[in-house]
Amino acid sequence: MAERYADVIVDISHEKVDRPFQYRIPQELGQTVYPGVRVHVPFGKGNRDKVGYVVDVSDRADYPADKIKSITAVDEKGVTALSAQIRIAYWLKRQYGSTTIAALKTVLPVKQKLRQLEQKKVTRLPDADKLRAAACVCEEKHQTAKARVLRALAEEEVLPYELIRRKLNVAPSTMQALEKQGFLAIETESVYRNPVKHMDTKERRVVLSSAQSAIVEDVMQDYRAGTPRTCLIHGITGSGKTEVYLGIIEQMVAMGRQAIVLIPEIALTYQTLLRFYKRFGDRVSVMNSTLSQGEKYDQIRRAEAGELDVIIGPRSALFTPFPHLGVIIVDEEHEASYKSESAPKYHARETAIRIASMYGASVVLGSATPSLEAYYRARAGVYKLYEMTDRHGNSRLPSVYVVDLREELKHGNRSVFSAKLRDLIGQRLRAGEQTMLFLNRRGYAGFVSCRACGHVMKCPHCDVSLSEHRGGRLVCHYCGYEEIRRAVCPSCGSKYLMGFKAGTEQIVEALRREFPSARVLRMDADTTRTKESYEKILAAFADEKADILVGTQMIVKGHDFPNVTLVGILAADLSLNRNDYRAGERTFQLLTQAAGRAGRGDKPGEVVIQTYQPEHYSIVHAAGQDYLGFYEEEIAYRQLMQYPPVAHMLAVLVVSGEQGAGAKLCGELAAVAANRAKERAQSLQVIGPAEAAIGKINDLYRHVFYVKHSDYQALVEIKDALELFCRDQEAKNVSVQYDFDPMNTY
Repeated sequence: MAERYADVIVDISHEKVDRPFQYRIPQELGQTVYPGVRVHVPFGKGNRDKVGYVVDVSDRADYPADKIKSITAVDEKGVTALSAQIRIAYWLKRQYGSTTIAALKTVLPVKQKLRQLEQKKVTRLPDADKLRAAACVCEEKHQTAKARVLRALAEEEVLPYELIRRKLNVAPSTMQALEKQGFLAIETESVYRNPVKHMDTKERRVVLSSAQSAIVEDVMQDYRAGTPRTCLIHGITGSGKTEVYLGIIEQMVAMGRQAIVLIPEIALTYQTLLRFYKRFGDRVSVMNSTLSQGEKYDQIRRAEAGELDVIIGPRSALFTPFPHLGVIIVDEEHEASYKSESAPKYHARETAIRIASMYGASVVLGSATPSLEAYYRARAGVYKLYEMTDRHGNSRLPSVYVVDLREELKHGNRSVFSAKLRDLIGQRLRAGEQTMLFLNRRGYAGFVSCRACGHVMKCPHCDVSLSEHRGGRLVCHYCGYEEIRRAVCPSCGSKYLMGFKAGTEQIVEALRREFPSARVLRMDADTTRTKESYEKILAAFADEKADILVGTQMIVKGHDFPNVTLVGILAADLSLNRNDYRAGERTFQLLTQAAGRAGRGDKPGEVVIQTYQPEHYSIVHAAGQDYLGFYEEEIAYRQLMQYPPVAHMLAVLVVSGEQGAGAKLCGELAAVAANRAKERAQSLQVIGPAEAAIGKINDLYRHVFYVKHSDYQALVEIKDALELFCRDQEAKNVSVQYDFDPMNTY
């Protein structure tokens, strides 16, 4: 028999071994080695036992046969990577930069096979009358345990084995004896671990509006015609985007297709799952980080076997191995959590489009505040654009009040609540209606502002806020500019230059002082650590067991509480002053989404936005729920500065154990990028290098530079050149990370 060889990606995340290694396939392993299989191989000079994944099999040796080692064994417990998953992994590595093994681990939701759960049931064999007669005989012989089992089976033809064992207190030996006597049969069957608890399946069917129906039919028409597209649904808060998703998925399921529904936060899983479960029953499941490994493994098995129609979860759910994928829904597509923070730093939106193209599936993006990337492409015709401009049903957009905190300070109000917000909270408590208070903490303490006039200390070269460092230094983390912190505001001369120091706990304490009778719930990272904490808090608020819900950004995304008629947004401009070119976009999205939580039922809603910068265009347009107005102003700024989506940007982060070595390599890499641009006469811009925003984490030093270009593939080529340069370097304890169109600056 001819020799066969396997190309194996070894499970070592290091650039120098980031390539396939060829191994001989022993004849005794035969046909058990094929692409995707996890194997044990001897690696390195010491022939250390390592695991890896087979990515290709051939009859040709690429090296002298006597130098090729043999595969030791097939890892029987390892999960096999499907060919589609291997292709996705290679695409992730190429597009986003990482090692191949890191990309493979990303696309495999579980790595190890786990023991299947088994469930036993007991079935009666003779009819009920014969069992009752046999029970009488057993009682005469004082065999009371046997009699209990026989009488129970006389009433029910099939009973769970554990129920008989525990409730009737019967030993296994007794059951075995009755089985030998022919009274019953004990059967064992495999069952799935199901993370979805049984829910009420009664559904109040919503009749789609003409606008909703038109979108559903248009998407399905493209799919049936064999020309599935990526489309963007821009629908204001409360316009009924979820009903459109349900309509599309229902038609896909009727055609034997499956659907992936991505949501940005685990906190949204409960409400989303409830709506989908009512429509699709137990053929819908979830995939997220709160599941046990066993639950994840069983959901993958169910998906592969075609026993699920819909999977719901954050970005990791994207890699669920559905064999008949028909549509990928990306709800709240603007959310930053769709971007991975670890290598490969992929974006779920772009990856969903790639996966859909492999399966001939449709992609539906939805948001009330689309990312500039998505809306820019929709306006350019790359995506198909649908607009939903009216709220569904009887609900109306809320009334919005913008409160200038500078004026509150002038009038002696130093409370976290403006007079307007305090008054409206009191009204809601008296009326028995609910309030949500959103603390916009994203980016807090990263900037310095004047409490008197709202002036923010900014970089004169990059138009981003300066970050405060120890020693009174204010630093720009784009270009490295820095200055000494001033004692007074350069705009108005006030000495009230400071950061913001309030958290959700302080807000709750302030509420209890102001409104001692109010029932208050808090929802933030500290209160949602346990597996079911999200569901418990949201269910309690939905059941109106609390009057006020206080939280960070997790409370403003996608939740639907009909009795919430007031939303208060505290410190609205904190995210506005982050040293990030996306600060304006993020602020607009957060405020618009938060405002959209009010008045979703029949009662009118009101929103109070508290800010030091009421004149900023992000806040003005958010108050007016005016996405187009915001988009036009923001895209003009991006065009001027050549930021995404007008151009693309690559962030290169160098992390090192020694500050000098990291700074040196970062400078060399920036020079490589600049030289390559000159060689190819590319209009490529290199910014930096500079120390990262957080220059040291866990004794590791961080340096960064940025590369801008209008062509994404040109940046991929730069990344490839930098990877090649790094392979030839001898630097130890230094790693390089690549981030395309980063969601956050470094």
